[in-house]
Amino acid sequence: MQWFVVGLGLPLLGLALITAVDSPREIAPQSVTPTMSASAGAEVAIDELRVEPVIYTGEPLVLAPPPEYETLKLTIRSGDTMDQLFRKHQLDISHLAAIAQLKEAGQQFRKIKPGDVFEITHDDGQLVSMYSELNLTSALQVDRQEAGFTAKVIERPIEKRKRHAYGVIESSLYESAAATGLSDKLIMNIAGIFAWDVDFVLDIRSGDNYYVQYEEIWQDGEYVTDGEIVVAEFNNNGRRSQAIRFIDDSGRSDYFTPDGRSVRKAFLRSPVDFRVSSSFNPNRRHPVLKTVRPHRGTDYAAPSGTPIKASGDGKVIFRGVKSGYGNVVILQHGGNITTLYAHMSKFASKVRVGTRVRQGQTIGYVGKTGLVTGVHLHYEYRLNGVHRNSRTVKLPQADPIASKYRERFLASAAPLLKELEQFKNTQLASVAQHSNN
Repeated sequence: MQWFVVGLGLPLLGLALITAVDSPREIAPQSVTPTMSASAGAEVAIDELRVEPVIYTGEPLVLAPPPEYETLKLTIRSGDTMDQLFRKHQLDISHLAAIAQLKEAGQQFRKIKPGDVFEITHDDGQLVSMYSELNLTSALQVDRQEAGFTAKVIERPIEKRKRHAYGVIESSLYESAAATGLSDKLIMNIAGIFAWDVDFVLDIRSGDNYYVQYEEIWQDGEYVTDGEIVVAEFNNNGRRSQAIRFIDDSGRSDYFTPDGRSVRKAFLRSPVDFRVSSSFNPNRRHPVLKTVRPHRGTDYAAPSGTPIKASGDGKVIFRGVKSGYGNVVILQHGGNITTLYAHMSKFASKVRVGTRVRQGQTIGYVGKTGLVTGVHLHYEYRLNGVHRNSRTVKLPQADPIASKYRERFLASAAPLLKELEQFKNTQLASVAQHSNN
């Protein structure tokens, strides 16, 4: 039992010593002097406990400051290489070579482009870390470790916030939407969504209105950019068009009507984004030949070099020079439909006879080749070989939403339409109250 008592005394001494280090106050550590008997019973007893004062006179513990490194920002410009930038800023080239061997970093170095930014922290040219944003949601992070460099792609979380907008048109969609506070990106998206149903040059009427729910992208508590339009409604001359965004399992997004029909048509009304200069006219007088020759297409005035878009999915069946048409591309589409694009200044590089193109893909550029007096695009739409007025012909519908997505789409569309309706009612009530006042 006495052995047990001595065992308790030893930790008390240790505790006293630890306390002395933690505080500069005068303390009384316990000094134990046992008197032991060597008799046959080997008994141990504590005769006395003497306490002597000990004063801690050591200096306070101060942590060393973190090392100071230099940070620089390298912005890639046309013709730049990482090797050139490292040498220019006197950074260790061997470190660049080691980092380039890492999978994630090497992939990024191979596809750098003007505008890319690399933030580099270094110690007198010796790399400590490197950071580069790959896109809105991810970035490349490189760090130096004892065994070498490590590279990884890290996530950059974003937040999507819902926003609503409402506007009434007096002269144009652009002026109205800009006055409402919508960005150019959103204005163009509205026009793009409803472009198959509304001609925003010829069909717009004073009093037309629109309601939009869209996303704002925020990151680290700061606004970054406008996101996609989620649901929208456009009322044109008493005719209502609605569109709801849907993303399928492959990540492809598109817009559909509330019952699942695509808002797109199989063809665009206009293959360029500029005004009509000469419409379909079977009795038009030719401006060069000065004789009455049918104008079996639509002319679009646009600056030289303006991109020309394929009006629908199809295959290139002709690319070359065709008499008075100058440089021409002809596309074959489904349903025995062909479209012709004439007077091009040049062809798009990937457009060859036999290649397939997608609706909206650039196939050439506006020019004045052939028998013309000015720069423009001549566009023709033919059904079974017969010319039709591209501005008035009934265009075939694009495919509706796939059957495997239909139930999911209808379930997601219902609450969006409800939110849009609530926003509309709020705006209408506000307008009514304003009118009464």
